Amino acid sequence: MRNRHLYTKVENNPGKRRFSVKILLRNALFILLFGFCYSAQAQGTAQRIITLGPDVTEIVYALGSSDKIVALDRSSKYPADTANKTNVGYRRSLSAEGVLALHPDLIIASEDIGPPEVVDVLNQSGVPVLYIPAINSREGLITKVSLIAERLNLQAQGEALTKQIVADFDAAMVHVRKVSEGRGKKVVFFHGLTKLSGAGSDTAADAFIRHAGGVNPLSVYKGYKAVSEEWLLEAEPDVVLMLSDGAGGPKPEDVFSVKALQTTPAAKSKSLIVLDGPYMLGFGPRTAEAVRILADALYGQ
Repeated sequence: MRNRHLYTKVENNPGKRRFSVKILLRNALFILLFGFCYSAQAQGTAQRIITLGPDVTEIVYALGSSDKIVALDRSSKYPADTANKTNVGYRRSLSAEGVLALHPDLIIASEDIGPPEVVDVLNQSGVPVLYIPAINSREGLITKVSLIAERLNLQAQGEALTKQIVADFDAAMVHVRKVSEGRGKKVVFFHGLTKLSGAGSDTAADAFIRHAGGVNPLSVYKGYKAVSEEWLLEAEPDVVLMLSDGAGGPKPEDVFSVKALQTTPAAKSKSLIVLDGPYMLGFGPRTAEAVRILADALYGQ
């Protein structure tokens, strides 16, 4: 349906029409080349799995099926063995050719993979694709485990993993309530310093901050937006939260030299917390541990 809409939209432009037809023909070619190989295997036990998303990959590992993973996405960096797997790149800018050339008999993917035209090819290729919802909560994590365990016919392992996750998560929430004592520090999360793209509501960062006993003053808007100096003056964040750049940064002197941040309470106390990205935002089996770490960093325990 998406391709048909694209063709209709550009049909009065000969150059774009030829480009659109090329896309359609290429998609059809991949469907013909790869689709027939897998239709008979759709209901069988998967032996060649591609996982797309750090939470998805960690769950498959935790269920004991890492030996069946033939490839994964760039953000899937835990456990260490993931470094030995083929990497298909960033999950939101995938190549259909690169994915299908690995001959998977199952793709387990976070629902935010892309781009859309690649998703269309994968959906029509005949390779089963299990989409995992990005629900950033304890219940959402349980749902992820249940969906993956059922598809891999590992219900017993899934139940055991779920029990462990529930126990860890509940214990973490007790710990958060104890250390935060209702103080509710204001925490803002930025993906980077160039545009100061801040996390609002309906983001994994917002959910992570709330689970750790913090308050996200940017939750008045949804998703990610560039935050101005005026916004930050009103938000008055106590702490800035960022992802590790893998090279020992970002560092407080770099973060708080940004003009928009210089007058915030966070700048005055040089309060910067840096965590690993997939660990913090993946909402996988280690999320409870990450929540504890952030709560302790916020409240000095």
